Amino acid sequence: MTFHLLTIFPDFFTGILNHGVVSRAIESGLIETRVHNLRDWTHDRHKTVDDRPFGGGEGMLMKCEPLFDAVESILPERGPRTRVLLLSAMGRRFDQQAARSLSSCEQIVLLCGRYEGVDERVAEHLADEEFSIGDYVLSGGELGAAVILDAVARLVPGVVGNEASTENESFNRDTDDGGRLLDCPQYTRPAEFRGWPVPETLLSGNHAAIERWRREAALEKTRRMRPDLLP
Repeated sequence: MTFHLLTIFPDFFTGILNHGVVSRAIESGLIETRVHNLRDWTHDRHKTVDDRPFGGGEGMLMKCEPLFDAVESILPERGPRTRVLLLSAMGRRFDQQAARSLSSCEQIVLLCGRYEGVDERVAEHLADEEFSIGDYVLSGGELGAAVILDAVARLVPGVVGNEASTENESFNRDTDDGGRLLDCPQYTRPAEFRGWPVPETLLSGNHAAIERWRREAALEKTRRMRPDLLP
């Protein structure tokens, strides 16, 4: 799988791509990342990527011409396993279900918005989907692109050493009535810390009892922390 990161700040991704799971996936050849400078697709001496919005208003908007030219150059042909994603505060909230869907793609282009936003024709006619990573406004789409890259990359077969770990974590486990569960609480040594013991069931060696405890604990934590995930 290849991730294309289209941005006016290509150096932003230097640290992110050199650490952790994403770095190991790149080194092993399971994913490829290409960072593109949007200004390479401008045609004036100032390499302008923004302009004033029609109708007035605060701030500047990213122009559609450089974004269309860049994507059409990066992906001269678009098929069912290519996706162009626009990062925007107005987009659909990115979640684990979206990450799973994207993990079967061959190429993903992540368009990093900036300024007050992006010309709407990019969302309507260039991007396949418009995503936000939360109900807040960031200075630009680079952070959101990094989040999507990490969330999708770790679902690519072979990227995470123990693939079962991606099946049992938060948002990947469903309830019988169609809800989604957070991961269950986890504990490690010591068995008691400052008078707070690990639940006895986890020390019992009874795998069936442990599995029941984990399911019940996950349900309880979901009710407490994210009741919106339950019917």
